[in-house]
Amino acid sequence: MNNETDRGAWSPYVAGALSGLLAVASVLVAGKYLGASTSFVRGAGMLEQLFSPEAVATLSYYVKEKPILDWQYLFVLGIFVGAYVAVKLGRDFTVQAVPDMWRERFGAAQAPRAIVAFVGGIVAMYGARLAGGCPSGHGLAGLTQMALSGFIAAAFFFIGGIVMARIVYRRA
Repeated sequence: MNNETDRGAWSPYVAGALSGLLAVASVLVAGKYLGASTSFVRGAGMLEQLFSPEAVATLSYYVKEKPILDWQYLFVLGIFVGAYVAVKLGRDFTVQAVPDMWRERFGAAQAPRAIVAFVGGIVAMYGARLAGGCPSGHGLAGLTQMALSGFIAAAFFFIGGIVMARIVYRRA
């Protein structure tokens, strides 16, 4: 971490240790392992209830994942609050519609970047729901439980990230 953009960056060791403490505290306080994707699904269900409450009541998915406010919303809110605190402590916040790395590789147009980000979000959420949880649920929670599935999930998250980074950011 020696380049100009890393001035206010946290040590990965400190951030990792804090994430571990949060995982332990989550189990001790809430009796739940970390995870976030279900809160977005429940939010979609709550929104859908406004327009078609009968459909939501009969869908087997929403019978299993009830569209309610629960502890995960606090976790998601904490992510935003934590990011805000980190930015304030680091004093390096900038608003940037197109990141420098993207601009260098693909140009400065905002629409393609927004479309790729939106489609990527859809693919990620679909994968999270298909797998029954997100990377924090399968990776972090699985690892803290010493579950073989957690280690496998974490390995494939990294492999997938490396493969996609090499495809998207390969040298032209």
